[in-house]
Amino acid sequence: MTELFANPWFHWAFYTVLLISFALGAVMGLIYIERRGMGRMQSRLGPNRTGPFGLLQAVADAVKVLLKEDIVPANADKVVHWLAPIVAFVPVLLIFAVVPFMNGAMLADLNIGILYVFAIGSISSVGIFMAGWSSSNKYSLLGAMRDVASIVSYEIPLVLAIIGVVILAGSLSTNEIVKAQANIPFILLQPLGFIIFFAAACAEINRSPFDLLEADSELVAGFHTEYSGMKFAMFYLVEYAEALAMCAIISTIFLGGWQGPVLPPWLWFLVKTFGMFYVMVWTRTTFPRVRIDQLMALAWKFMLPLALINIVVTAIEVVIWPTPAGLPWVLIIVNFAVAGILIVTWSRLMKYGWGRVETTLR
Repeated sequence: MTELFANPWFHWAFYTVLLISFALGAVMGLIYIERRGMGRMQSRLGPNRTGPFGLLQAVADAVKVLLKEDIVPANADKVVHWLAPIVAFVPVLLIFAVVPFMNGAMLADLNIGILYVFAIGSISSVGIFMAGWSSSNKYSLLGAMRDVASIVSYEIPLVLAIIGVVILAGSLSTNEIVKAQANIPFILLQPLGFIIFFAAACAEINRSPFDLLEADSELVAGFHTEYSGMKFAMFYLVEYAEALAMCAIISTIFLGGWQGPVLPPWLWFLVKTFGMFYVMVWTRTTFPRVRIDQLMALAWKFMLPLALINIVVTAIEVVIWPTPAGLPWVLIIVNFAVAGILIVTWSRLMKYGWGRVETTLR
């Protein structure tokens, strides 16, 4: 078996099939977890009829959607309209190429793996913009423009938030970043970076409370208003696949990846990944959707300066203690205190209009 994996073609074929199967299977699980989890949080049952405990509800929904008629608006750009779901979906699968399920168990251990993740992940927004522009629908176009605005705004704090992790690990390889967390997971040394990364990731992948691309109260269904059947199913799949990818990246760079006691490494990775998705579900049921001006203000006035301050603080700590193994545990308390003080102080200095609606009417 070792000789087979030494063959690059077998290695490529095996992990390609494995990653596609994992992504598609895990997405079905995420849909079930979200629907059942939200049901519990909202004092209702959620799906519980199709299959034992409602486990086959996602399968039934998939069959139903695939059998629906594919309707394309008469004035739509039909070629772009058809290509948009594919352009949005394929880059999400490519992200998993550098996600380590165990030590070295990955399709490609790139020395710039974390940069690859953000470079490839951003391409999905092109597919969303293609969908909104090609639909010949003003609501779809507005949703697509909001996607462009959020990508431009949140890509900066998202990347800056992981620079502290890169400084501590001394590598851009996702596998090496996990190894650097053998003693202390980086979420304890980078609490502010984790909060910024998690919030920015939710905005990047259109998760609540930042799901303004498809705000039904404003945009009907947003960028995919004019999509039905298989094409709509692919956009639905993209949303959960992006959530899975981001949770896997968060587990890798902040939670120690596959590392943990007793359980097999791959199981630790899955537990951390699905645990992070449950946190996303929790935030969806807890926080109301923000306005578009609040979305922009949060990125530029709050996350960007705090991400820069986090880099400076991390650099000072690494200069004093050059190796991650030499970082004392007392820094955990210091970093949590710094994160708390910065968040509270900055939120009081900056006013975003949270909790109130400004109007010129008298």
